[in-house]
Amino acid sequence: MNTPNKTVIIAGITGAMGQQAAELIGTLPDFTLVGGFAPHATPQAKPNLLITNKIEELPPADIWIDFTVPSVVFKNIRYAISHGYHPVVGTTGLTAQEVLELQEMALHDHRGGLIAPNFGLSAVLLMKFAKEAAQYFPDVEIIEMHHPGKKDAPSGTAIATANAINANRDLSSPSNSTETIAGVRGGQVNGIPIHSVRLPGYVAHEQVLFGAPGEALTIRQDSFDRKSFMAGVKLACQKVTTLQSLVVGLENILD
Repeated sequence: MNTPNKTVIIAGITGAMGQQAAELIGTLPDFTLVGGFAPHATPQAKPNLLITNKIEELPPADIWIDFTVPSVVFKNIRYAISHGYHPVVGTTGLTAQEVLELQEMALHDHRGGLIAPNFGLSAVLLMKFAKEAAQYFPDVEIIEMHHPGKKDAPSGTAIATANAINANRDLSSPSNSTETIAGVRGGQVNGIPIHSVRLPGYVAHEQVLFGAPGEALTIRQDSFDRKSFMAGVKLACQKVTTLQSLVVGLENILD
């Protein structure tokens, strides 16, 4: 039995991740890229493919892949859901309230989708292992390292990791440290310090450091190339049209 071909729009198609996603879709026999959107894109009209800088010009499609920027992602996904696209969201920066609003909208419109803080399988496994370790090691800090062009800090992956850890741990030991330089202990998410590094040469990396009397545990993942995220994007595209709600986290669609 042949699988029906799925059509795809990529928002942020001119960016590094958008270009990787376009290359990926071009290799998948059951998917066709029919449109791309970016505010500064040079409009192109090719047979069965429209690249535009006007969102309202995009053709109908099954899937909306979003690799844009935090300042526009909420507006983009509202547009996608209301116009019949199944969203696959790799852009970080959505607030908890915005995610809830999008989930309610998707449920009302019977439109399944996926928001993934990270499409790297190593990052998904890091979050899974960190959540399990938190049951035994409640004292924890997170260091996330990215390239200097990343628009948000901390990363969506680090926030998701902190939330997963906090959901599975008892109270941690309070720190008595005094900051002699403001911010040196990092930002706090559910009482978990997160330290953000932005340096040339990095792509996406995260360390979770657990401490206990007489021992320590470090879990680390490294993404050295943006191609590493494409396995997760492929999986999301293969499953998103079967989802009944707007799901948060790639781990929730892994078999």
